[in-house]
Amino acid sequence: MTKQEKLVTRTRGQGTQTVYATLRREILSMTLRPDSHLDEVRLSERFGMSRTPIREALLRLAADGLVTTLPNRNTVVAGIDYAALPHYFEALTLMYRVTTRGAAMRKGAEGMESILACQRAFVEAVDAQNALAMIEANREFHVAIAIRAGNPYFTSLFMRLLDEGRRIIRLYYSTFDDRLPRKYVDEHEEMIEAIRVSDVERADQLAKAHSKQIIGQIQEFIARDADKSMELTDF
Repeated sequence: MTKQEKLVTRTRGQGTQTVYATLRREILSMTLRPDSHLDEVRLSERFGMSRTPIREALLRLAADGLVTTLPNRNTVVAGIDYAALPHYFEALTLMYRVTTRGAAMRKGAEGMESILACQRAFVEAVDAQNALAMIEANREFHVAIAIRAGNPYFTSLFMRLLDEGRRIIRLYYSTFDDRLPRKYVDEHEEMIEAIRVSDVERADQLAKAHSKQIIGQIQEFIARDADKSMELTDF
């Protein structure tokens, strides 16, 4: 590969990363709503790039499950399957419990510093009222707990669930107008302490309650939003 070809490849790669990161942020923040149309030509004009890096960015987003390519080759922001949420919530609760319980069963300090670092990042995001940073830090916090628990299959599944549910978690934070009450930060602290002292049953109870609160808040938000839609339709 010539020097010029390397330069073109690197420039295109940087362009792809810029488009990918921007659209990913807009999708996760719900700025780009589910089922929104993503037109390559308009995106090319918006970012001032050729369609090649745009197409590559959309492929990466598709691999993340954030966009869908339709049979007519149009690309849209992936929808949220609300009908499947009960199954999702069931799996999520199980992973919260089994990983937190597993982490408490481990003796010693292995993995604790990583958990504490993730919690510090989460607290900073909450204080800054930065919902996207909260989502990222919360994910890393629970992944760190799963890693300490030591079952790579559980860790892999939990990571997949947390990634699939990013927009659902975004709805959760929006119910608080991105001002997450301190008591939910303290829940993390309590989980850390239960893990540290190897109180397995306490860790399990806290994880179960943590999951129940999140799911309940999301369900209430969705129900309220559905009621508003019905009122508008009736009107």
